[in-house]
Amino acid sequence: MKVYIVGKGAVGTYFGDMLTRAGVEVEYAPRALADVRQYDADVALVTTKAYDTDSAVETLRKAIPYPEKCVFVTPQNGVGNEEKLGAAFGVDNVVAAALTTPVDRDRDGHAVARKEGGLALSPMGANAYNWLIATFSAAGMNVKVVDDWRSLKWSKLALNVVANASCAILNVLPNRLVHFERIFTLEIRMVREVRAVMAAMNVGAIDLPRYPVRALFAIAQLPSPVARGLLARSIAGARGTKPPSLLLDLRSAKPQTEVEVLNGAVAAAGREHGVPAPVNAVYARVLNDIAHTPPLWAKYREHPETLEGEVLAEMKRVKALAKR
Repeated sequence: MKVYIVGKGAVGTYFGDMLTRAGVEVEYAPRALADVRQYDADVALVTTKAYDTDSAVETLRKAIPYPEKCVFVTPQNGVGNEEKLGAAFGVDNVVAAALTTPVDRDRDGHAVARKEGGLALSPMGANAYNWLIATFSAAGMNVKVVDDWRSLKWSKLALNVVANASCAILNVLPNRLVHFERIFTLEIRMVREVRAVMAAMNVGAIDLPRYPVRALFAIAQLPSPVARGLLARSIAGARGTKPPSLLLDLRSAKPQTEVEVLNGAVAAAGREHGVPAPVNAVYARVLNDIAHTPPLWAKYREHPETLEGEVLAEMKRVKALAKR
């Protein structure tokens, strides 16, 4: 088997290392489109950030000579990546994926992964791809097969948004965020918004390897003080001192983040289906503003009252519109 990987970050390296050790031939795409050469792959893995999916598609168009014979797998965060690959290469050739194994890079650039978690796979089309599942299992991954690819990606989104955008905006780690009582109450409301939007879309929540998403939604439905206590303990214990992805992006001064395919996607789907999602909408707007105008970050860093005020104003605006 031959595998082509677009994206040589921590996740791409993790997949490449695991597959290579299992005897699979792996080739990484070069950064520059001009340097791309054809590679007759059986599988193409897209492990870039979601905002680079369009350029990844262009790389794949140039690299894969027979796309009808290739399976395109996307373990990217957020929603919307599968649709782009499906439009480019056909939905029957695309497999949605969610990686729940925490992965970092060591000083030498190698992927370092914990043993917990695993890989969930769900074909977009009618093909089962049992051989692909067997390959990832043989590489040592804990593989779970999911029937509904939208449930897979939206359930992963529900995990990704928790203690992510809020930490980035406030420039704090999750173990500090849980002590901002009012902001953490908004965090619970944000999860409720995700659940409501998924219900309006008729997308069910599913549990992923290591992460019981349905339990997360159940906790969020409890009275806020109870939900806050349960969720705070979980977040502080699981990733309390690890900077979330959106915070890492802001600290790296990146002009783009993945918030549009996370909180922004929830807000957009909410507008489409008539479900208010003011917390997600404000988080997406503020984080985008900071990414595009870094000096604006000073307004929010260590100032939870500023972020809370903007969310409350948006909630008031949404309520007023609903009364018209």
